[in-house]
Amino acid sequence: MGLWDRIKKEWFIMGIILVIALARLEPSVGAKGGPLKPEVTITYIAVSAIFFNSGLSLKTEELTSALMHVRLHLFVQIFTLLFFPTIIWLFLKALATTPINEWLLKGLQTVGCMPPPVSSAVILTKAVGGNEAAAIFNSAFGSFLGIVVTPLLLLLFLGSSSSVPFTSIFSQLFMTVVVPLIIGQIVRRYIKDWLERKKPPFGAISSCVLLMIIYTTFCDTFSNPNIDLDKFSLIIIVFIIFFVQLGFISLTFFLSTRPKSGFTAADTVAIVFCSTHKSLTLGIPMLKIVFAGYEHLSLISVPLLIYHPAQILLGSLLVPTMKSWMVSRQKALKLTRQPKAPV
Repeated sequence: MGLWDRIKKEWFIMGIILVIALARLEPSVGAKGGPLKPEVTITYIAVSAIFFNSGLSLKTEELTSALMHVRLHLFVQIFTLLFFPTIIWLFLKALATTPINEWLLKGLQTVGCMPPPVSSAVILTKAVGGNEAAAIFNSAFGSFLGIVVTPLLLLLFLGSSSSVPFTSIFSQLFMTVVVPLIIGQIVRRYIKDWLERKKPPFGAISSCVLLMIIYTTFCDTFSNPNIDLDKFSLIIIVFIIFFVQLGFISLTFFLSTRPKSGFTAADTVAIVFCSTHKSLTLGIPMLKIVFAGYEHLSLISVPLLIYHPAQILLGSLLVPTMKSWMVSRQKALKLTRQPKAPV
């Protein structure tokens, strides 16, 4: 792979590094009250733009084809929105006595509360040749569930209900997430042919807006002189994130390949990626809303910013292995179903 191809493939990760560096150089530009006015441009306009874009790009007809696979949907949603955050909570109880930065640990809990992403799980499932329709449905359905469930989980596990106005969280989420998403779907119905003909870069547009959100989040951090992040905590968090991902990937693979599970090899591929991936696109705006005014917001965001590239990296490395496993499993199944030749 050439340098330009590598840049095109990894530009978003490079973009995260760049915007954090820019925020460090001159944090006053994107901080609250600064020239960019993030309290308006980011909190309302940018977040709404991301979900309008999602509504515009989401193919409703593709989701309906996977609607009837209820058992798979229940597995993915229960695992990612119930089992995942609960296990992380228990794990963090054991880490509470360690010298790891407490805000990074809180950030790990927020990762556990996030819904599956709309993009990466689908892309990787498609690359392997798995059940893409199921991956699309669960990613989109999980995002819809996340609008309600994720704030509830954040308030439950982090105990923020005493300081965060519950009603305003949901009213802001409704106006900046649900309404733009519905409008996007309505607009799509009228310009569907044009969208399919031109194929606008929806993913790149959302990623650029997301980089703006990440930039202003870190501007707020670096403009606060009281925040100090030690390298030890950061390195440990990176190792924990990789450990958590590998552990959950192994667990979902084991559970979905049991003889009595009822899932095909293609289903397993979708389950592994959808159950273990977490949404940065939905996550960062939600953290901005739920933890508005927290001086440690960016530290809470750090684990999610690490988790996102880590899940893409691990997932990409797994693609060849998962593909060869799925093909061999399908071949073996085909052979067992062939009628025996008469003696």
